[in-house]
Amino acid sequence: MTAETNQVNQTTTGADAIDEAIARGIDFDGSPIPTAKLDLYTKVMALEANRQRSGVSNTMRSRIVRIGAKHIPQIELDTLLVDAGFAPLKEKEIAFFYGGK
Repeated sequence: MTAETNQVNQTTTGADAIDEAIARGIDFDGSPIPTAKLDLYTKVMALEANRQRSGVSNTMRSRIVRIGAKHIPQIELDTLLVDAGFAPLKEKEIAFFYGGK
């Protein structure tokens, strides 16, 4: 199968696209993901899987900030967080996610 054919058959959008590509061991361009990279990823994800969680709301907020900052302007994301009942953006989050923009 050519790289072009493989890429056409593989979706590169959606929350699960990366996980599906990793599980197949094939990058979006059709090239194999090197074993050393897959092994390290698997090791780190196993460590994360064993980490005690602090709560669903905290994790939801963290994901909203991390992903939302890529798509939503700072002032708008801050307002959306507060309107939904989450804490507003923290100074360190603003500096990290919006400092270079």
